[in-house]
Amino acid sequence: MLQPPFYIVFLFCILRFPAATRCDGRDVDGLGALPADAVALLAFKSKADLDNKLLYTTNERFDYCQWQGVKCAQGRVVRFIAESFGLRGTVSGATLSRLDQLRVLSLRNNSLSGTIPDFSPLVNLKTLVLDHNYFSGTFPLPILSLHHLSILDLSHNNLSGLLPENLLVLDRLGYLRLDSNSFYGPIPPLNQTILQVFSVSYNNLSGPIPVTPTLKRFKISSFLHNPNLCGEIINKPCRNSRFFNSSSGADASPPTPLLQNAQSQQGLSLISSPDQRKHHKNVGFILGFVIGALFLTAAILSLVALLRKRREEREHLEAIEEAHLGDETTNTKAQNDTTLFSLQAETANAESHEAKKLKFPEQKKVVKSGSLVFCSGEEELYTLDQLMRASAELLGRGTIGITYKAVMASQLIVSVKRLDACKTAITSGEEFEQHMEAVGVLRHPNLVPVRAYFQAKQERLIIFDYQPNGSLFNLIHDSRSNRSKPLHWTSCLKIAEDVAQGLAYIHQASKLIHGNLKPSNVLLGPDFEACITDYCLAVLGETSLDDDPDLAGYSAPEVRKSSRRATAKSDVYSFGVLLLELLTGKTPPQHPFLAPPDMPNWVQAMRGDDSDDDIRLRMLVEVAGICRVTSPEQRPTMWQVLKMIMNIKDIMDYSSGDGNNGDL
Repeated sequence: MLQPPFYIVFLFCILRFPAATRCDGRDVDGLGALPADAVALLAFKSKADLDNKLLYTTNERFDYCQWQGVKCAQGRVVRFIAESFGLRGTVSGATLSRLDQLRVLSLRNNSLSGTIPDFSPLVNLKTLVLDHNYFSGTFPLPILSLHHLSILDLSHNNLSGLLPENLLVLDRLGYLRLDSNSFYGPIPPLNQTILQVFSVSYNNLSGPIPVTPTLKRFKISSFLHNPNLCGEIINKPCRNSRFFNSSSGADASPPTPLLQNAQSQQGLSLISSPDQRKHHKNVGFILGFVIGALFLTAAILSLVALLRKRREEREHLEAIEEAHLGDETTNTKAQNDTTLFSLQAETANAESHEAKKLKFPEQKKVVKSGSLVFCSGEEELYTLDQLMRASAELLGRGTIGITYKAVMASQLIVSVKRLDACKTAITSGEEFEQHMEAVGVLRHPNLVPVRAYFQAKQERLIIFDYQPNGSLFNLIHDSRSNRSKPLHWTSCLKIAEDVAQGLAYIHQASKLIHGNLKPSNVLLGPDFEACITDYCLAVLGETSLDDDPDLAGYSAPEVRKSSRRATAKSDVYSFGVLLLELLTGKTPPQHPFLAPPDMPNWVQAMRGDDSDDDIRLRMLVEVAGICRVTSPEQRPTMWQVLKMIMNIKDIMDYSSGDGNNGDL
């Protein structure tokens, strides 16, 4: 006969775990003892799920790998995500800490309370997300031993006390949120180079913010609502600070200028000395003579240059007249031809995407400007005559011109952009040639190379490599793909990195800018790598928002609202809009005006089912938000944006580099 204590325990087991699990650790069907990971999860449920929200049963030995929020690799739990399950209770240290292969632990948005347990046994943990709960106590110091940790979110809890000075030992942190707690004291001098998301707002922190390269990257919003914080980063002077001119003392006097201080030490004898005045007079006479001689030399050189330029212009005009007379009969014949650059191009249906077989006519050559110029030492694979005779297919109309796919008799395929003569009339022939020479030397794997250019009278052509896989716009929005959801976030990250690489190269390798970045100006190469096209051409012409309504959505506020030219910082803004479109599949007119903290939730809603990648998506959205700030001075450079994206990749590599099938 069973003893009463054991009988009571046995009945409890049968009632609580009705799936034939015995309390001695064996199932009724004789499958053997439950695995340790299953026991740990059941122990967690017994303390943290007082309302029985998690429906865990053990009909089979490895059923626990199919439980809600559980993911296994080789029979071991590597990911446990129990977000927004309505869990109520406490988390015991002797439960989840026994999952020694755990990589990802997220208990976000529940009603868990008590202190955060000791997770130090979880030596493989890379993501710990406990935000939006009711955890109390101080910062959990055992977390500092988790050297693989790359994402830590303890925000929106009831934690208090000092932040640990040695928080910087977590050198792989790329995401750290401690906001909306009651922490007090100073901010540690964080120096994690890959830290991309950081917030300590809505606490009681105090003292100067350490001016480290890492903390300097973050905006004031990362430190808001800590009344006693001060320092250079938030533009708030600290008492006795040397970084600000203002002083907290009522009778404090401004610093004495260096010259005034020197005079007070040496007296005013230098001013009253006759010898010194004579010396100054001699020095002034010599300087005046030298300056006058320099002005005279400059005037002579300018005159010589002006005479030489006029002579060259006269010779150039004479050569044009000779060429014009020599080709008079050719012109008469050409007037009767149908040309790609006139009648056929103008009568083509702008909305049609069907191929149109057209013929390039012969063009008369006028000295240098009438020849096909190859860029950057390119091999001359075809002549102007071969290009003019190529069959052509209309690809699309852009802001300052029309683009064709040209197939030559040799089967060589190129893209030809014919610039709008009216819009580019502001650029002289000489300026056009100089600009194309500068653009033509740009070479990067993420730029569609400019191979050659041509101009004669009112015709200007730019020849690019042909990219066979269409544009990024088509990839995102093409309804023929039957894609109801945006691209997977890893594809978004790869495309964003490609575009950032190309744009950063333009800004770094030259003083040029793109000026018209949008998805239709990003093409997909043979390996579906993203390659920027139409770069540095916007400066050649005058465009308005009436000519290209899509231009407004990608243009920075300072460009839209004034006549200011685009800059490198306006390129950064356009990149931010493009990145948001890439993540959501929504065009700029569909982007809502939301505060930065609300934007990730909107992006998540547009994407639908990427909940497992929520944190990394938020990091990409943070990058887009930083690029889209209104003030150009507060936007990062493209090089800094590229580093942010590379850091997100590094975090992903840290999170998936231990053979756990790509788990974070």
